[in-house]
Amino acid sequence: MSGNPPATDGLDQAALWEFSKTPLPEGVPSFDPNDVVESAVIRRLVGNWHRRATVKRDEPDLDELFEPERADYPEKILPFHDHPTYLALDPAKRSELLSWAWIAYNRHTVMAEQKVANPAFALVMEGEYPGLSGEALNLSLAQAMVDEQYHTLMHLNASAVTRRRRGHAMPDDALPLSYTARVHQELRDKAAERWQQSLTTLAFATVSEISINAYLDLLADDTEIQPINSTTATLHNRDEYCHASISHVLAQTVYDKLDATQRRFFLDMLMEGLDAFVTNDYSTWRRIVDLSGIAGGREMLMDCQAESGRKRLVRDYTGLRKLVDELGVADQVDFDWSRSHVTG
Repeated sequence: MSGNPPATDGLDQAALWEFSKTPLPEGVPSFDPNDVVESAVIRRLVGNWHRRATVKRDEPDLDELFEPERADYPEKILPFHDHPTYLALDPAKRSELLSWAWIAYNRHTVMAEQKVANPAFALVMEGEYPGLSGEALNLSLAQAMVDEQYHTLMHLNASAVTRRRRGHAMPDDALPLSYTARVHQELRDKAAERWQQSLTTLAFATVSEISINAYLDLLADDTEIQPINSTTATLHNRDEYCHASISHVLAQTVYDKLDATQRRFFLDMLMEGLDAFVTNDYSTWRRIVDLSGIAGGREMLMDCQAESGRKRLVRDYTGLRKLVDELGVADQVDFDWSRSHVTG
């Protein structure tokens, strides 16, 4: 790069300019060095990653970019956003629930990376699946695993800023494991054979990596929430478009090598994974309304859970529908694709 430092609205222009010219470690999400928030998120991310000497300690603090008047999470996608109990809450309590929603969102994302995606990639590299081997594949998967670790750190950073600036403890360990992680583990525990356990993990990782863009889009495309939060989702999203392609090919290659019994099992696990991934996690919400002391909170959630239209958080399943179509098995899976926002 050459020329003059870009305008950064009062940020330390010289420091940001020097950072934009500094070679970054492999796996860092791509970002726009001219975007103040994107640059700050990446600077903090790289600074935390082994505290690299090439990154100055006086990096722009994410706290300085926090805008307290903005919501931490899109109110419109809360499963109870229009319920009378929620609407009757005072603004401070509604803001607290939105902060909890962001903390839970980050935790869900981290669990998807740590409990499903990276374990599946590791199994591939260990030679667990038929038809998957080779140096090029292993290099690609190792890079993807590095990406996932950066994504985890990025979401942990974002939650930490929220806790500091909102003044609430909101610890991750106060929440249960995400619904997706719990279902994945339960199905693995029930599997009698090693191949069933391995295919369960691959199926859930396939769903996660192909469908997570729709989940991240819910925040990345929202211009009204906390800029740090939408930017975190945007940066993560860019890598996941690449990971979705990798996972698509992995699933196709493995499926082609399976026998009839294994294929049936894999398809069943894909649908189990999709159902788990797109479902609103009411167990987490029950914990949150209890921790927040919401009078009538549990009753509110029961009302919402009883309505079928409020059961799914994500309704864009087109990525997985494309995979199912290319495998030629659309007539062999039981899922209501018609409720997708975009039909394939």
